[in-house]
Amino acid sequence: MIFFRSVNKTQAYGDTWKRLETKVTSCKKCPRLINHISKVSKEKVRRYKDWRYWGKPLPGFGDHEAKLLIIGLAPAAHGGNRTGRMFSGDSSGDWLIKALYDTEFSNQPTSTHKDDGLKLVSTYITAVVRCAPPGNKPTAQEIENCSEYLLEEIKLLHEVKAVLTLGRMAFNTYMKYVYPRNVKTKPPFQHGGLYRLEGMPTLVASYHPSRQNTQTGRLTWEMWLGVFEKMKRILEIEG
Repeated sequence: MIFFRSVNKTQAYGDTWKRLETKVTSCKKCPRLINHISKVSKEKVRRYKDWRYWGKPLPGFGDHEAKLLIIGLAPAAHGGNRTGRMFSGDSSGDWLIKALYDTEFSNQPTSTHKDDGLKLVSTYITAVVRCAPPGNKPTAQEIENCSEYLLEEIKLLHEVKAVLTLGRMAFNTYMKYVYPRNVKTKPPFQHGGLYRLEGMPTLVASYHPSRQNTQTGRLTWEMWLGVFEKMKRILEIEG
């Protein structure tokens, strides 16, 4: 028997997502971060001097029926903080969206701004922190403040079968706030590590596609694409 979500339930579900997005974009919990993204948005950089920066906290984006959840660190100061969408308009986003496209998780290989036509296929992208932090280093308190939004997204994403964390901080945050807190021994971060967690979606860890990793060769394109091919195989098995 096939069950269909009623029109009223579908509308309520959509309204819940809208309320969460409003809650995120209007968040003022972290004065240091709000001051930073405001300053960056006013001062800009020469190559983006004609842009009107987003300059607000960023909600996650993608398919609300996603089977794949991707968790990054935070928006880039002149990437998502400028374009209005995570992993859009910066080098990390270039790597992420191209890999998603090559493995059929997105409809196009580039992501330049929030209205560029990008559609994710059974994939949802979010981050540990929703504002670009100074030096790409959020504080423990800022991560804790933002964990509320990550947990709300996970609660709403009913179909997720696999989670991909980008970087050690995203992995550790997932382990701290999402993985059951009564589990004393938690697995360590390892690039390409696959973790089958009881009662939870399969977890895969990866280095973050930051320039610090990609330009030094710590993360090669072959390594990176291999992560998404692994995610695709997991979802084929999980159904």
